[in-house]
Amino acid sequence: MSITAEDKARLMKEYATKEGDTGSPEVQVAILSSRIATLTEHFKTHAKDNHSRRGLLMMVAQRRKLLDYLKKNDEGRYQTLIQRLGIRR
Repeated sequence: MSITAEDKARLMKEYATKEGDTGSPEVQVAILSSRIATLTEHFKTHAKDNHSRRGLLMMVAQRRKLLDYLKKNDEGRYQTLIQRLGIRR
């Protein structure tokens, strides 16, 4: 249900704002989006897994907070990120 270390490293490299960047909002949102997509697929076969659903809702809320922060502080970076990730807003 979780993403692999290779996937995480690829996302960090792809969305990093500078060399060695692991904690910028862009990287965090990209990793959360990948985990959310994985869990969404999981729920197609395990519809009654409510314990994991709670985790999914917490991840969605965390991603929303990070996106709100980014939008408040740098509208351009926010627009670029949601366009690259294909998040509708």
